[in-house]
Amino acid sequence: MKKNLMIWSLVGMLMLALVGCSGSAAKSGETITVGSKNFTENIIIAHMMADLVEAHTDLTVERKVNLGGSNVAWTALENNDIQMYPDYTGTIVANYYQEATGTSEETLAKTLALTAEDSIEALGSLGFNNTYTLAVTKETAQKYNLKTYSDLVGVSDELILGCEFEFKDRPDGYPGLQAAYNMNFKEVKGMDHGIMFRSLVEGEVDVVDAYATDGQIKVFDLVILEDDREFFPPYDCLPLVRQDTLDQYPELEEILNKLAGQINEADMQELNAKVDDQGMKEDVVAHDFLVSAGLIEE
Repeated sequence: MKKNLMIWSLVGMLMLALVGCSGSAAKSGETITVGSKNFTENIIIAHMMADLVEAHTDLTVERKVNLGGSNVAWTALENNDIQMYPDYTGTIVANYYQEATGTSEETLAKTLALTAEDSIEALGSLGFNNTYTLAVTKETAQKYNLKTYSDLVGVSDELILGCEFEFKDRPDGYPGLQAAYNMNFKEVKGMDHGIMFRSLVEGEVDVVDAYATDGQIKVFDLVILEDDREFFPPYDCLPLVRQDTLDQYPELEEILNKLAGQINEADMQELNAKVDDQGMKEDVVAHDFLVSAGLIEE
């Protein structure tokens, strides 16, 4: 009997050791921080990530949304001030690493390789490409017969561009457009994303940089101009997570990948419009979507 007890004791110790080597599961009271950039869509996706982690682990989730522009969120991740947030492949490759992009598949492959070198893991794409675009009112499009970026070049020196502050300086923003199209506006006004569309419809600016999934495009019935030289890279949305966080909580990869392929451009535009037009809160929109998709319970 004593011999059997000793054997079972040794087996138990061995199993505990193996579990310890394979990474620990989240324990109640441990905390992880999810961050976001400073625009509606990114905040919604960050809340989705946080809700999934809360629903499927015992982790306490702190939410640091609306941190600021791209570089602010990226730096927060690098410094371990946050452990995860949603970002976009084109931004990662062109803005953070200053490397050339390509097709959606090529840019995603570069994203995976580049972030891995910095001990950051890019998880599965959510399913939508939120590329930059340029938008004008129907009146402006008709007045200048605008359909493409090349059409805009001929009259850009008569028009005012309203854009996010970081768009003015990013290589995949206005400086890149100037180089690719020889597009030079009469004036460039930097502003927060939230007021750009109001400035456009009120006539304070003539053109704005927009995201393909902006809810305001539909709300204000704007015209999206064609990027006929395909300057803007793909911006497939995906979660970024610190590798040391995944090492500690390996279950997070499977949990966050529940979002992979779940949202297309039309879906995201509708979710954004619920906040920007209908006045709903980002966390409510995120929660309702996850429930409707069967990813969490009510």
